[in-house]
Amino acid sequence: MTFRIEDYTRSAAPVPLDDLDFAAFGTRPLSPAGLRCLRYMTDVENHTVCYLRDLLVTPSHADPEITAFLTMWNYEEYWHGEALAAVLAAHGVTGGDEHIRAVRRALGWRDRVAPIRQALLAQAIGEDFIAVHMTWGAINEWSTHTAYARLVERLRHPVLTELLRRIMRQETRHVAFYVSQARARLERSRRAQRLTRFALRRFWQPVGSTVMPRAETRHLLTYLLAGPEGERAAAGIDARVDRLP
Repeated sequence: MTFRIEDYTRSAAPVPLDDLDFAAFGTRPLSPAGLRCLRYMTDVENHTVCYLRDLLVTPSHADPEITAFLTMWNYEEYWHGEALAAVLAAHGVTGGDEHIRAVRRALGWRDRVAPIRQALLAQAIGEDFIAVHMTWGAINEWSTHTAYARLVERLRHPVLTELLRRIMRQETRHVAFYVSQARARLERSRRAQRLTRFALRRFWQPVGSTVMPRAETRHLLTYLLAGPEGERAAAGIDARVDRLP
């Protein structure tokens, strides 16, 4: 999977919304269970800048290609949150700055110490931390892409389907960067492989689970990954992870 950072930085853009008929949700609303998933996804997309904050105190910040990507990645993820929030607003679900602020405040002391802990850990590991970061990012992007695809399959709403497919096309480029970086860094360092395997087995959790209440994470995973179709989707993520060095 190849990735040209020059092409990406010149083409990163908000998800186009002007041609989507959000009024259609008034006559054909999403199910409460589906909306609950969408609320989760919106909150997690809006938290991307906080993830970026924690990454910029690690060795990743010294690599200009990675920081160029992260700048545009954060930009596009911001607009993903805005796009999903527009769907919630069409259903009368409140959001905006106050809601985002409340989500962040609810994390309390964990959020305040996160960049300090991340900086100390990453500096102790050194350059190989970047392999951990890139692999972690690849798995998170695979998971996010799969979640959007499953929401399309479960809700089958034409406007939401088109919106999520547009978001997924951008997420595909995010996947391409993370995977290309992860593969290259893992292939050239056995230490990076060992550290990454340890970090994933010990610390990785589903996307958003460190931000959202446990009940919301459980609802999302049950709604999207239960049953044969969901099990196949989860197995697909596992298979991609297994193909990394």
